[in-house]
Amino acid sequence: MSSLQTEIETRLAERAPDVEVLLAEVVGADTLRLFIDHPDGVSLDLCEQVTNLLGDVRERYALEVSSPGLERPLTKPAHFRRYLGRRARVRTRGPRAEGRRRSFTGELVGATEDEVTLAADGGVVAIPYADIHRSNLVEE
Repeated sequence: MSSLQTEIETRLAERAPDVEVLLAEVVGADTLRLFIDHPDGVSLDLCEQVTNLLGDVRERYALEVSSPGLERPLTKPAHFRRYLGRRARVRTRGPRAEGRRRSFTGELVGATEDEVTLAADGGVVAIPYADIHRSNLVEE
């Protein structure tokens, strides 16, 4: 998780505690894409409220705030645990080594504090969170 995401989570925890930050990612040089969730769902009003709470972030980036959608990002151990039994795609960091895949798609079968376990086409694979570049649910 990026320090920018941690900064945003800390700020929203004080002023909008029911809003969960799923992913904050910088796209290009000057756009910040923020995926949020809320127990009652994500509305346009909620996106606007979050945008207004992050005025200083808007000074640094063009800010896009949206709901996670069907292929919601998974960035924390709790996210993976919440969706055990669902299909997910996990992409790992770094160059592709000879014989080593960088993208895995399969059923989420385990999630500890250190790694996620997928039942993928090639068998069961455990992937440390530190190696994950990006992950999301896959529509079935």
